[in-house]
Amino acid sequence: MGTAMSRMACGVAALCISMAISFAGDEVDLFNGKDLSGWTYVVRHPKAKMSDTWSVQHGLLKCTGRPIGYIRTKGEYSNYRLTVEWRWPPGTKGGNNGVLVHTSTPGALGIWPKSIEVQLAHGNAGDFWVIGTTLMVPDIDKRRRGRRHLNLTDDSEKPIGEWNKMLIECRGDTIKVWVNGDLVNEATECSVTRGAICLQSEGAPIEFRTVKLQPLGAR
Repeated sequence: MGTAMSRMACGVAALCISMAISFAGDEVDLFNGKDLSGWTYVVRHPKAKMSDTWSVQHGLLKCTGRPIGYIRTKGEYSNYRLTVEWRWPPGTKGGNNGVLVHTSTPGALGIWPKSIEVQLAHGNAGDFWVIGTTLMVPDIDKRRRGRRHLNLTDDSEKPIGEWNKMLIECRGDTIKVWVNGDLVNEATECSVTRGAICLQSEGAPIEFRTVKLQPLGAR
């Protein structure tokens, strides 16, 4: 009896550990603050070097914005929280950029791969843009502009030169986005739920100091 009970207790403990692991994981630094290991480079100009556009200086990931393209994680992910801290460098005017999630097929729309873009463009952080994908947002008839799905607030960003923090939660077919603590957008019925993560180069200088991923368990 004692042996049976002991085995049962061990089985329950193992199940609890397994459940705990399935619902949480260690946070991963996708940008290590030192180099671009773990990332690949995609650009319109085949002779352009990654260093022409992307560099790491003093712990910051810097993008010149030219040429147009993106860096892409070598790994693919689903069910996670992604934390991105970015700023438009002091003395600049801001510009366009974005984080691509659930990225798959390259070249789905010009240079851009099949994905869902979470907008970082100055004044519009948190908009969704679909690239060969689909999703739903509340009041979609009022908030959809072609591929663009407007965010809920455009006053959550900090002035140029200051750091912004975006939290993107991807769980199943739902994506939620917070900017500096404000819930600015939520999409459901996303047609894609897994893929690489990309940072765009889209014409304007931008800097990143944090790109971290926290795995989540599927509900």
